[in-house]
Amino acid sequence: MFNKKNLLVIALLLVFVFSLAACSNQQEAAPETEQEQTPAEQSTAPDNPDVILATTTSTQDSGLLDVLIPIFEEETGYVIKTIAVGTGAALAMGEKGEADVLLVHAPDSEKKLIDSGVGINYQLVMHNDFVIIGPKDDPAQINGTKTAAEAFKKIADSGSLFVSRGDDSGTHKMELKLWEAAGITPDTGTASYQETGQGMGQTLNVAEQKSAYTLTDRATYLAQKDNLSLVIHVEGEKNLLNIYHVMQVNPEKFPKVNADGAKAFVEFLVAPDTQKIISEFGMDKYGQPLFFADAGKDEAELGQ
Repeated sequence: MFNKKNLLVIALLLVFVFSLAACSNQQEAAPETEQEQTPAEQSTAPDNPDVILATTTSTQDSGLLDVLIPIFEEETGYVIKTIAVGTGAALAMGEKGEADVLLVHAPDSEKKLIDSGVGINYQLVMHNDFVIIGPKDDPAQINGTKTAAEAFKKIADSGSLFVSRGDDSGTHKMELKLWEAAGITPDTGTASYQETGQGMGQTLNVAEQKSAYTLTDRATYLAQKDNLSLVIHVEGEKNLLNIYHVMQVNPEKFPKVNADGAKAFVEFLVAPDTQKIISEFGMDKYGQPLFFADAGKDEAELGQ
């Protein structure tokens, strides 16, 4: 029989054994907890994660940004706030330091920002082209014309309705160049020329409702083609190239811009993996890419 003293010793020994076992389990569990965190998870998020992207409506309406931005955010930890407006408005935001990075498609206007030092890290990203679309019965008989300027002149001479974005976008700037080449100054006060002041998607809807002609980038047209009866009548002219560049807003002029986030987004757009995504975007649905990837190319050779 054990006396009370012996029982006390046994109890103390059991407590000691259980304590050693608990410590051993904790030590074994610790490495497992550390293994749950990957190097990526252990890295710190950017100090300033919010990046303001000012861009044209065509990159939004085509669906391209819906594919690219989630990838960028997942890879970098930055969060993109997209403001899709006409290129003129996007460039104006850059001039005022109201955006961190710009993705636009009006090279002549973009050059002014670069020359002034507002835009830096200016990179060629991609291109597609502009097309002239209109009713299938083609009342102005522009199908088969050799140049877009000739087509515009026929539209004007026939009194057919033309719907313009009228928003100082890259598309609107191209349209005005074509009217100038045709020797015509469009009159917004006439029934045959109407401005929407809207993005490309909305302008296509208005042109559809009114059975009118309009100028559009091919990507947005293809993205909305299922909802349109309007068809392409003029395409393929080199003057109709639609070229996209990306640039940072200069932090030396606007210290509050997110320079690191903007630089990361520029580098992401011209990276080989991203360029591959751009070159394949639309192939599965339309049988042709909506954009052609151009990073690192000589811009003078595009369209040749």
